[in-house]
Amino acid sequence: MSTDVPAPDAATPDAATPDAAASNAATPEVAAAEVAAAEVAAPEVGSMRESPIWDRYTIGDIQAKASLGRYRITGFSLHRAIPRLDDLVFLPAAMTRLPLEGYRERCETKTVLGARHGCAKPLELSVPVYITSMSFGALSWNAKAALGRAASAIGTCTCTGEGGMLTEEREESSLLVYQMTPSRYMLDLEHLRQADAIEVALGQGAKPGTGGLLPGAKVADRVAEMRTLPKNIDQRSAVRHPDFLGADDMEVKLEELRIATDNQVPIFVKMPATRVREDVKIAAKIGADVIVVDGMEGATGASPELLLDHTGVPTIAAVAAAREALEEIGLYGEVNLVVSGGIRSGTDAAKALALGADAVAIGTAGLIALNCNAPVYLDDYTALGTAPGFCHHCHTGRCPVGIATQEPELVERLAVEAAAERVENFINAMVMEMTLLAKACGKGDVHGLEPEDLRALTIEAAAMARVPLAGTDWVPGRDGRW
Repeated sequence: MSTDVPAPDAATPDAATPDAAASNAATPEVAAAEVAAAEVAAPEVGSMRESPIWDRYTIGDIQAKASLGRYRITGFSLHRAIPRLDDLVFLPAAMTRLPLEGYRERCETKTVLGARHGCAKPLELSVPVYITSMSFGALSWNAKAALGRAASAIGTCTCTGEGGMLTEEREESSLLVYQMTPSRYMLDLEHLRQADAIEVALGQGAKPGTGGLLPGAKVADRVAEMRTLPKNIDQRSAVRHPDFLGADDMEVKLEELRIATDNQVPIFVKMPATRVREDVKIAAKIGADVIVVDGMEGATGASPELLLDHTGVPTIAAVAAAREALEEIGLYGEVNLVVSGGIRSGTDAAKALALGADAVAIGTAGLIALNCNAPVYLDDYTALGTAPGFCHHCHTGRCPVGIATQEPELVERLAVEAAAERVENFINAMVMEMTLLAKACGKGDVHGLEPEDLRALTIEAAAMARVPLAGTDWVPGRDGRW
């Protein structure tokens, strides 16, 4: 035997000689042990790779359901990536048209909604942005009051949401839309007549096909009294209106509302974005003055979590489909179209108008301007198991900043005057962004924006928005071109 053979490793006494080591390595048991040891020594190769199917969220979701014995409830908005308005870009003026001077030339923003049937008082808004329907109950009284005050300062409107007309909101809102939901909570003829418009709600984009959900933690004394509910008990609203089951019945209901209000105010019909083309045509034909289409990016105070990510149609697709539906029946421009669901900025709003909307309604963006997810009261975020920027715990009733809660000590944290000023500033910034883009495209009115001013950055966005893919004249599906 050669004297150059290294001495055996003291840590491996079984390998006393090279022949013995070779003999041991040849056995299946030793080979399997060596493979296992190699995998442990190199975890990045196998054991620490996350499955794209069984990722950490999916595993945690299954384990949570195994513990709860039901689906999970959450608030806020969807948590998945979908095609959205960010996938569109504007084509500002160059040689084919002239841009408007930023400070020397005006860009109009006045918006009139609901003049279709000759009502005495169509909604006249100074800007094509208003506050969408969010209930007292889901929100605190002072959040509702602050939103109303901000809307009044801007010259636009806000909406009651489910649960009736809150006195403070009516006092703060120069223009208030009164929502009638399937639950009919606190539906009152005098309140109908005090409203500046009536919205018949058929659902919402965040959770289409289901009714409202108000956790017991938010059913405090005043909320319970207004809705005639037992305190501290979870409330689930009806999913459909009790007095109409189809288009013919609903046409009668809209006429009843006109009679009840002496045709003084316009009638809105709000629907989730699902079968948009068909639903919009029906609503227009039965007499809606204004149709509100709420995309799946819309948010909610509480919902079964699965509905947020797996139901509805993205806003980018909904607005284009709604416009085409009205065009096909010859009512585009006569029936007003409002789009909501994930509108975050004046850029989003301008794109929605270019795609065919007359106005947009904002919800979550307004709440964030109030102070939602603001980096204050950090200990309370920690107690909820979250942090500013990640909080979607509206359903708990423990909102750290006093917006989505009925707890008196939390409600006090939201000062109406300061909160209203922040929302006013935000909407003003939105309008500045809209007019900046409109002027860059050579338009003297934000309502002059049109699909021709847009291009899509992805094939999906081009197909959904019905605008050409950037660098081409191709709209997927148009004229049979796929």
